[in-house]
Amino acid sequence: MSKPVELTIVIPCLNEAETLPVCIDKAQRGLQAAGVAGEIVVADNGSNDDSVTVAEKAGARVISVKEKGYGSALRGGIEAAQGKWIIMGDADDSYDFSHIEGIVQKLRDGFDLVMGCRFPSGGGMIVPGAMPWKNRLIGNPVLSFIGRLFFKCPVRDFFCGLRGFTRAAYEKMELKTTGMEFAFEMVIKATLLKSLKIAEVPITLWPDGRSRLPHLKPWRDGWRTLRFMLIYSPRWLFLTPGLLLAFIGGVGGVALSIGVVHLGNVRFDVGSLAVANMAAVVGLQLIAFAFYTKVFAIAEGLLPQDQQFARIFKFFTLEKGIAVGLLSLLFGGGLLVNAVAVWKSAHYGDLDYSENLHRLLPAVTLIMIGIQIVFSSFFMSILGLKTSSRQPPANPA
Repeated sequence: MSKPVELTIVIPCLNEAETLPVCIDKAQRGLQAAGVAGEIVVADNGSNDDSVTVAEKAGARVISVKEKGYGSALRGGIEAAQGKWIIMGDADDSYDFSHIEGIVQKLRDGFDLVMGCRFPSGGGMIVPGAMPWKNRLIGNPVLSFIGRLFFKCPVRDFFCGLRGFTRAAYEKMELKTTGMEFAFEMVIKATLLKSLKIAEVPITLWPDGRSRLPHLKPWRDGWRTLRFMLIYSPRWLFLTPGLLLAFIGGVGGVALSIGVVHLGNVRFDVGSLAVANMAAVVGLQLIAFAFYTKVFAIAEGLLPQDQQFARIFKFFTLEKGIAVGLLSLLFGGGLLVNAVAVWKSAHYGDLDYSENLHRLLPAVTLIMIGIQIVFSSFFMSILGLKTSSRQPPANPA
């Protein structure tokens, strides 16, 4: 009797007949060297060359995936895999599947996601000609640094296509994307799911064996990755700039509402007050967007449940939001009434331009902020209904 499959090597494919035979041969040797019972699955994404025939002849099991996209191909191959462990890697022969022992050993040691690292900082190596200079010196290091900063992930090489993971971890991640973002989403989800253990092993990146141009478009795919990171990190996209603007606008608005401010030879007057009030309003709106996005992403399963976030919502309830908003409205309304009273005392005639705006701008700003807070509280409460149905502690209302 043959041993049950422990490990599946999944290779996504789109017109890779030129390099598939050598990849499959190396994968077979890698399974033997690692001493693991395994299989090779080629996830074909609509090839119009001889990829399917070549793969089957080389001994791989071919899965046809109709939905287009790198992520779609991988998802199809992973879902068809029989092994409890899965290793994925590209079909261009840039990754040497004959040396997967390090990944397999980490999986045996109980790690849930094992990333390959191509960079010398992680013990890896990039053979000359294997990676364009703009990817090696700018794209990968910068985007990997941003990823570590945003998500506190220990991985040095976020974009390495050779990696292993357990089926149980894959199911926990609930990956959604279908394009190039799939591989990056996996790293983010594994990091955010605190229960998953992540490891990294050094690998070598070789020049790919294809005679045609690669599918990857560095600038386009780099922007897609950065955009994806920002979308998955409401804290950095909305909350951090929002808090900064709100603080600067709030402090500046309060100081300039009292009167003109002099810093050396620089005079800050009513124009600066208008800018400060704008910063406060925009900052508050960005903070609200951060909470909207977080609630929606948790409700839709794009981000995992966050107990710290849930505790914040248990404290900042709908009723408290309404109360804070009404206080701002009341205070702003009082300032507006005072401004009208001053105008009345001048028999509704001309007033000093600067003094009048010093009264009006804080009034209308507080009224706008109060309205924002009240209706933002209602909106977040509505968004939170679905989150509440998924896990009661995250109910913002």
